[in-house]
Order: sequence, then structure tokens, then C-alpha cells
Amino acid sequence: MKCIFCSIAEKSIPAKVEYEDTEVVAFHDINPQAPTHILVIPRKHIASLRDISQAHVELMGKLLKISSELARKLGHEERGYRVVINTGPDAGQSVFHIHAHLLAGRSLGWPPG
Repeated sequence: MKCIFCSIAEKSIPAKVEYEDTEVVAFHDINPQAPTHILVIPRKHIASLRDISQAHVELMGKLLKISSELARKLGHEERGYRVVINTGPDAGQSVFHIHAHLLAGRSLGWPPG
């Protein structure tokens, strides 16, 4: 299944890419909800967290690791950051290609939503 995030990963749609390798792409959200709002996606299309299998465990760990590394690189390690994965429409998932939101650069209230 091809979606907008697949197209960004394939570079057929432009994006401000912050990180990429053979498995993961991280790019700035076009509708940021914080001063730093980066989406971290696998190149492989996986619709949502409910579609994760044992075969995806290492890849999902890599998404979290890259999120943490980007937060550090962008200067958010000390003050903090949030990593969110929305699953399903009621949780706010609007693109059905699993992705982690890296949010930082402002105080993030709790509970979210």
C-alpha cells in the first residue's frame, strides 16, 4: 500500500528531512504542534501499532532510538521531549503509516489531548 509517508520515504514528495538511513526516515511535520515536531517513520509501510508483529520489534526499537538521538542533537535532552505514537482515528492517527511524533521546545501539558 502506498501512502503519503511512503512517497516521502521514496523522495517522490519533498520533505525537510532531519535523518535517514536504509530503514528509517525522520522529517519535520508540515503542521507542527511544537517548535520541534519531527515524524520518525519506517520506510516499510506498516499501517499502525496494532499491525506490529514480532518481526518488527527491532525496527520499532530503532524508531525510538532515532527519536531520542534527534532530541539530543536538537538540544532537547535537558529540558525534555515527548515521543507519541497515535493508533487509530480516535487517537488522532490521520496517516495510516506508523510514525512517532517527536515533540519538544515548549512545555507539554499532561494529560495530552
